Amino acid sequence: MKKHFALILLLSVGTWAFSQSKYTVTKSTITFKIKNLGVNTGGNISGFKGDIQFDPAHLDAGSIEASVETNTINTGNDTRDEHLRSDSYFDVAKYPKITIKSVSLKHKSGDSYTGTFNLTIKDKTNTVDIPFTYTETGNTASFKGTLQIKRSDYDVGGKSMIMSNDVNITIDVEAAK
Repeated sequence: MKKHFALILLLSVGTWAFSQSKYTVTKSTITFKIKNLGVNTGGNISGFKGDIQFDPAHLDAGSIEASVETNTINTGNDTRDEHLRSDSYFDVAKYPKITIKSVSLKHKSGDSYTGTFNLTIKDKTNTVDIPFTYTETGNTASFKGTLQIKRSDYDVGGKSMIMSNDVNITIDVEAAK
């Protein structure tokens, strides 16, 4: 009897563990905005790679891990982009990636969720909460979120009287099952 119970338990746990939907990222846009001299400026960063395992019915078993390549930063100004790639800012030679890894995922209401993530920039890791929406249409899912970080928490850009410490980031990812 105990052997049968153990087998049923193992099969049940195995089925539940594999019920997560694994997504393949098909499209992504990561943008940022910051005030410099009181004027909003921004750009995007690409090279997104992600491992998304997400099922709204089993959030505890889900996980989201992703990275972007720091050398892809693009503000539309080549001189500024090279400055941002230097050791004063992202030091792309030493720190080629920005990474994010989920700690927990929670449902708020409707298609609204909140994820707690470890965000690592320049070997500095901080926990951030990211509110996001998840919508599914057929075999395609959309994840859209926004967050604000302090660049000083990651030693990006040093002290400045003219550049804001707050950076607003928007993440828009489309993925297929």
